[in-house]
Amino acid sequence: MIDREQVRHVARLGRLQLTEAEEVSFTKQLDSIIDYFQQLNELDPLLEGVEPTTRAVNTVNITRPDVLQPFGDREILLDCAPDREEDFFRVPQIMG
Repeated sequence: MIDREQVRHVARLGRLQLTEAEEVSFTKQLDSIIDYFQQLNELDPLLEGVEPTTRAVNTVNITRPDVLQPFGDREILLDCAPDREEDFFRVPQIMG
């Protein structure tokens, strides 16, 4: 159980000035956090022998190989552009 004196001590270490209301609030919050960590510690015996992991499954980036394929009719693609100049897309100028 965390008490207000411990909260004051932590605040001093962090060079924080807390109001009375903040001390009360942080006492409850820190107590709740410590309680949660104690619950996690209770799991240690149950997880003995279980390999640590960062993912639920061991799937690694599944990607397809890049294969160059000709598009076909370039005009169809260029006709979809709001503006074009010869065989290129024309875009608004973004730099001075």
